[in-house]
Amino acid sequence: MFCRNQTARATVARGSALEMEIRRGKFRKSVFLDTSQDSDIQKKIDHEIRMRDGACKLLAACSQRDQALEAAKSLQTCSTRIMAYMSELQRMKEAQVMQRVARRSSDAGPMDDRLPCKGKVAISDLRIPLMWKDTEYFKNKGELHRCAVFCLLQLGGEIFDTDMVMVDRTLTDICFDNTIVFNEASPGFELRVELYSCCSEDDYSAGSTPRKLASKLSSSLGRSAGKKLRAAMEPGACSPVSNGGGAPLLLPVPSVPGPKYHLLAHTTLSLSHVQDSFRTHDLTISGNEECSYWLPLYGSVCCRLAAQPHCMTQQMMSGCLKVKVCQQSWTKVYAVLKGTNLFCYHRQEDVEVNVEPAFTIAINKETRIRASEKDPHSKAQSICISNQYGGEEVTHTVTTESREDTHRWMEAFWQHFYDMSQWKQCCDDLMKIELPSPRKPAPVTPKQGSLYHEMGKMSPRSHCCRFESLNTAFKCRESLLLFRIMAWVGVATPWGRVWGLKIYIYYEY
Repeated sequence: MFCRNQTARATVARGSALEMEIRRGKFRKSVFLDTSQDSDIQKKIDHEIRMRDGACKLLAACSQRDQALEAAKSLQTCSTRIMAYMSELQRMKEAQVMQRVARRSSDAGPMDDRLPCKGKVAISDLRIPLMWKDTEYFKNKGELHRCAVFCLLQLGGEIFDTDMVMVDRTLTDICFDNTIVFNEASPGFELRVELYSCCSEDDYSAGSTPRKLASKLSSSLGRSAGKKLRAAMEPGACSPVSNGGGAPLLLPVPSVPGPKYHLLAHTTLSLSHVQDSFRTHDLTISGNEECSYWLPLYGSVCCRLAAQPHCMTQQMMSGCLKVKVCQQSWTKVYAVLKGTNLFCYHRQEDVEVNVEPAFTIAINKETRIRASEKDPHSKAQSICISNQYGGEEVTHTVTTESREDTHRWMEAFWQHFYDMSQWKQCCDDLMKIELPSPRKPAPVTPKQGSLYHEMGKMSPRSHCCRFESLNTAFKCRESLLLFRIMAWVGVATPWGRVWGLKIYIYYEY
């Protein structure tokens, strides 16, 4: 428990990843405070630092393109979360300092401590249209440019990422099917949507670049010199490569080998953009056509942004009341204030078993509530709730069992009205938020090797060859799949290399 007279102390765990970052000078220890909320954020930072280190190691060990792209995506997400958590800690520290200054100030007037309720904000059906040139999309001309893209979405200290999508000129829109829900949003939220892109045409194997360079050099140097060069550049050999003159040939080694994502576009959404329908928003584009990660964006993003304030989904107040409509008799009910209604049940047990309420009283932005004069006999104060129904004003009068209960109900009503005034259109009707869909496993992509490399993996005596990576199949009436492949390939034989061989392969279905 936090004590007001407790001395400040650091709560960074010894041996944690966060402590190592502080020792390296990445963060200042003075940023970290001693409250339980700060401790939770520090644990999140420590977790993300470990995840980032693991992503770096995984990225350095990746030999497949898809693996490297996913590892680079995780690295980008972890780095963004670390920076967001650090900013959150800094804001909390500044808020605590301002609270201390306000308490010590002798001339500080009465402060309004009323805060709006939190709520859920969900974004789904993300669509980013592309604007390809006519020669690229319709005539299918030019080099096939492919990029891996994903979105980072940040609201306060919550950061989520979408699935990775491969984009080329065959697509007219970048579609993300994820439904992302932020659970601790305030009405003044700012949801930042960032689109990251990475060119997928390069070779991302950490050890493939030196071998590729060695292969090119060996073809120009000759067979004997090239064999020595390839042997020297194998992973088990020394890193410096001899060039024949005694001076080492040093190859550049990046700090984190592999692909890197770049910010391609971004936008910021707020409460004014919330609507229970599909809308289009402006997108700020970064970079230009000279960048390898460039994609021809149209300049807009389409999505559905919905919000559910807690005052619309949770019980804000409940208790026993006596209700009277106009000149009718009093009715004892169990009332629940939730959303735009005051639900009145016969018994409290009816709420727990989801029984329909006996009647409801509208509580919305047009409702007027006032406290009546005290009854001279019971010395109790009633609450009058007035609504317009078909041009006629209908007033419900409610009373409680004590003055304290009346005060609590009045305070609950004022807080409810304040919440609705802050969340605005989100309190007109309850917006639907679908549960986030579970992450789908990464699809298995076809092998990228050539036909020559595929043939090297098969036995020469096999009469029935199975090519699982072929995408085009023609099904004959005799339930036989026939693949006819005409390829100019080089096949190694005992008599040398034979070029221009026509290959007919039959696949038995």
